[in-house]
Amino acid sequence: MPQSLASVLVHLIFSTNHRIPYIRAEVEPDLHPYLAGICRNLGSPSLDIGGAEDHVHILFSLSRTITISKFVEEVKTGSSVWIKTKGDEFREFAWQGGYGAFSIGQSGVTDLKRYLASQKEHHRTFSFQDEFRLFLRKYNTEYDERYVWD
Repeated sequence: MPQSLASVLVHLIFSTNHRIPYIRAEVEPDLHPYLAGICRNLGSPSLDIGGAEDHVHILFSLSRTITISKFVEEVKTGSSVWIKTKGDEFREFAWQGGYGAFSIGQSGVTDLKRYLASQKEHHRTFSFQDEFRLFLRKYNTEYDERYVWD
C-alpha cells in the first residue's frame, strides 16, 4: 500500500497559567477562530473549539506528520503571541505548562461537541480543575495531583 492514511481524533485541554480568567468576551470570539487557523495551518483541522475564561478544549484531527507535543507547542505559542497584542491587560498572558490530550473515537464526536457548546453553563458551577480531573478519570489516565497544576 503506497499511501499512508490516518484518522486520529484528539480532545486537547489546557488552561491559562494559574487559571487566570483571560479569555473574556472581548477576546474569545476572535481567539477560537485564531486557534482554528493555527490547527489548519498545522494540517490538523479543528472540528470544534470551546472553553471558558480560564481554559480551552480543542477537538481536532491530528495530521500524521506532526506529534501531539509539537502541535500543542505551536498552538500555545502562536495563540499566546497573538493574545498579547490585544491590549495591555493581556501583557502577562501565558498558557499553563502542561495539557491533556486524549484520543476520541468518531462515535464520541457528537457528544463531545454538545459538551463543548455548553461550557459557559457548565462552568458556572464546575471548576476547571474538577472538570480536568473528570476527564482524566474518564480517559483512564493516571496522574499525580502534585504535578498537574501550575
